[in-house]
Amino acid sequence: MPGQRKRKREAAGRAAADPGRAGRWEVVFETQDEADWRAYVRRVRAGREADLSMLRLDTLCGRSVQPTTYRLSRFVPCDDHP
Repeated sequence: MPGQRKRKREAAGRAAADPGRAGRWEVVFETQDEADWRAYVRRVRAGREADLSMLRLDTLCGRSVQPTTYRLSRFVPCDDHP
């Protein structure tokens, strides 16, 4: 799949930056309309309060039965990690 190697390398870089970081990905926005998706991502990138390194953009490829879904998630670190 195109771009998969780059995504793995970026994820590995984020993990290497703080190996003790534990947490989970929380879905912020999810839609099946590509125009809504692009508009929302544009607004997030324009806003300076969001840390873009803590965001993940996913495109879940659709099939004939299930349409394509677009998702924006943010990383939420665990507070109980020592």
